[in-house]
Amino acid sequence: MKLLVFIVNDENYLEEILEAYVEAGISRATILDSEGMGRFLSYEVPLFAGFKDFMKGNKPYNKTILSVIEDEAMLDQLVPLVEKTIGSLEQPGTGLMFTLPVDWARGISKISKEE
Repeated sequence: MKLLVFIVNDENYLEEILEAYVEAGISRATILDSEGMGRFLSYEVPLFAGFKDFMKGNKPYNKTILSVIEDEAMLDQLVPLVEKTIGSLEQPGTGLMFTLPVDWARGISKISKEE
């Protein structure tokens, strides 16, 4: 199992991204409101107020989607679907997606194919 973390820079795409998750076989996720460090520093810490000029054009807030996936096949299906919606993840301003190994988990139940 892997923890899939996806930080979506433009929250307007959230619904379409979640549809891509379902299409890729990922039916459970947790969605968090999040904020980048650059935005926080430039707006909340007076010392870094000069960074506001660098932040122009960036979305002030984003969404972080957390999901536990069973295998790489789900990821292989998801990435093209997401990139079809938001553009290449290699382009700045789209988002950040990565996985971490999950060595132990409790409270995750398997969903049968009929559900």
